[in-house]
Amino acid sequence: MSKKATDITEELVLPILEELNLELVDVEFKKEGKNWFLRVYIDSETGVDIEDCGTVSEKLSEKLDETDPIEQAYFLEVSSPGAERPLKKEKDLYKSIGKNVYVTTYEQIEGEKAFEGKLADFDGEKLTIQILIKTRTKEIEIPYDKMASARLAVVF
Repeated sequence: MSKKATDITEELVLPILEELNLELVDVEFKKEGKNWFLRVYIDSETGVDIEDCGTVSEKLSEKLDETDPIEQAYFLEVSSPGAERPLKKEKDLYKSIGKNVYVTTYEQIEGEKAFEGKLADFDGEKLTIQILIKTRTKEIEIPYDKMASARLAVVF
């Protein structure tokens, strides 16, 4: 059911976001404790604020009420993905070149499955991440099809 709920929500929210010049980052439908949550993460080049989230939430809520695609009761949450936004699509990776990222892989690469560093390049086939090891920088190449997840990483 959760896959279907996310697909239907994505279909319903995309025209709303297009109208408002916003982009969809992710949709998730999860059970936490005894409650279900339908979360929609949105963003734009200039970021999003509480008013953007409220507008999208109202419009999406109307569409969800009309079509009633989800059987159980749930809470709808619309928000920004935050500083450590997930990088789900190829275009997210292209836009993140030069930024700090955290990437996990399905299998080990050079003995590791998690990498944090600067995304130096992405060519559609592989990611090149510059990792600082003590005082030297090392470049790691990760095949795109081996990437399990990626997100921006905040550096302190």
